[in-house]
Amino acid sequence: MSKEDMVKEAVEEAKAKAAEEAAKTENPEDNEGEAEGKDTQTISENMDEAKSDADAAESVENDGAADAEDSGEDPQETDSAEENNPKAEKKKLFGKKNKKDKKDEKIDELTDRLTRQMAEFDNFRKRTEKEKAQMYEIGAKDIIEKILPVVDNFERGLASMNEEEKATPFAEGMEKIYKQFMTTLEGIGVKPIEAVGQEFNPDFHNAVMHVEDEELGENIIAEEFQKGYLYRDSVVRHSMVKVAN
Repeated sequence: MSKEDMVKEAVEEAKAKAAEEAAKTENPEDNEGEAEGKDTQTISENMDEAKSDADAAESVENDGAADAEDSGEDPQETDSAEENNPKAEKKKLFGKKNKKDKKDEKIDELTDRLTRQMAEFDNFRKRTEKEKAQMYEIGAKDIIEKILPVVDNFERGLASMNEEEKATPFAEGMEKIYKQFMTTLEGIGVKPIEAVGQEFNPDFHNAVMHVEDEELGENIIAEEFQKGYLYRDSVVRHSMVKVAN
C-alpha cells in the first residue's frame, strides 16, 4: 500500500467518526459550531496520525528495500514471494524447531539400552550353553576312559576261553553281560575305532610296532593290540596297533 492510499484511508476514517459523533448529539442545531470545531480538530488529529503511520510505513519499506539491495534481491519480488508463500512467512515468524522432546529422547535412550542388554544376554546364553556342553563332554570322556579297562578285561577273558568253556553257562552269562555293556556304551555315543585292515591314521591310531609284509599294502594296520574308542566323533583312546610296510 502506497503512502497516498494510507493517508486517504485515514482521512475517510476520521470523517466517518466525526459524522457518528455529530449524529449522537442531542441538539445538533445549538451545538453545530461546537461539533464543527470538534470535527475539525478530530480530522486534523487523524490526519496527523495517518501521516505518522505513512512515514513509519515508508521508513519500513525503505529499510526493506535497502536490505534487499544489500543482499542483491528485488524488494517487490521478496514481498510477492512472502505473500504467495504463507509457510515461509510462518517459518520466519516462529522459526525452525526440530528439537526432540525430552520424553522422546529418554524413550530412545532406554530403548537402545534395552536392545543392547538383550543382545548381551543372548550372547551370554549361547556362550554358557557352549561351555556347559564342553564341560559335559569332558566329564563324560573322563568317565568313559575309566570304564574302558573293564571292557578290555571282559574281552581278554572271553578271548582266553576255549570252545568247551564258551559253551558253559558261566561263559554265556559273561558274554551276555559284555554285549549289554557295549550296547549301553553305544547308546551314549561310544563306539570302537576300526583298525585292522585300515590305513594308518595318526589321528585315531597309535603305532607301537612295524612289520614288513608283502601281503599287506603300505601303511596298512596288520594287528591291533588295544582297542581305541570315540565319543561323539572325538577320540577317547587311540588304538594301539602294528603297522605293515
